[in-house]
Amino acid sequence: MRPSKGPMPRSFFSRDTCSVAQALLGCKLVRVLDGARLSGIIVETEAYIGEEDLACHARAGRTPRTEVMYGIAGYSYVYFTYGMHWLLNVITEGEGFPAAVLIRALEPKEGLDVMRERRGFQAGNLLCSGPARLTQALGIAAEENALDLCSKSSGLWIEGGPAIPDDLVFRGPRVGLGRTPEPWHSIPWRYLIQGSPFVSKIPSQAKKIDASHHLTRG
Repeated sequence: MRPSKGPMPRSFFSRDTCSVAQALLGCKLVRVLDGARLSGIIVETEAYIGEEDLACHARAGRTPRTEVMYGIAGYSYVYFTYGMHWLLNVITEGEGFPAAVLIRALEPKEGLDVMRERRGFQAGNLLCSGPARLTQALGIAAEENALDLCSKSSGLWIEGGPAIPDDLVFRGPRVGLGRTPEPWHSIPWRYLIQGSPFVSKIPSQAKKIDASHHLTRG
């Protein structure tokens, strides 16, 4: 059992990105919006690791957009994509090494009425079943970039929860990478809770985590 009272410590995020991506499953993302507490259990994540990862924004090196990725673990990286969507990531590993975990889907827990109003419909399993859906539901946009997710003062943080057993965790290729070359297009750095109806999409190539080589890169 991980601590559930208050934000997770920075040491939780200052680790190998794949380890963080799996460990985030079962944690709770909390957002305070206009005085209302909105939250959801993280059920799906993706790891993006370093300038050599050609699916990672850091492949272009240090730019104004990616500067936060080179910073302190536990901070948010929120970016705009496809001209319409905001996506939320959390920075991992050590300063100077650009890596992050994309939060892909949540199981909504608190503030569902607010989330439904923001999303414009009632289906609970679709409220946060995708990285753009969850940011819309929780009101996360440009202003939430570079926030300290280890502090409640930011209004956005991550709390602990029961660890998800290895036999309930599946991994597979990341989503929406277009023409990203191999091995980056197919590398299994997407993590999700098996059987959750709240994930964005069940990967066709998902495979169970083998505890004997727990979360190695590649």
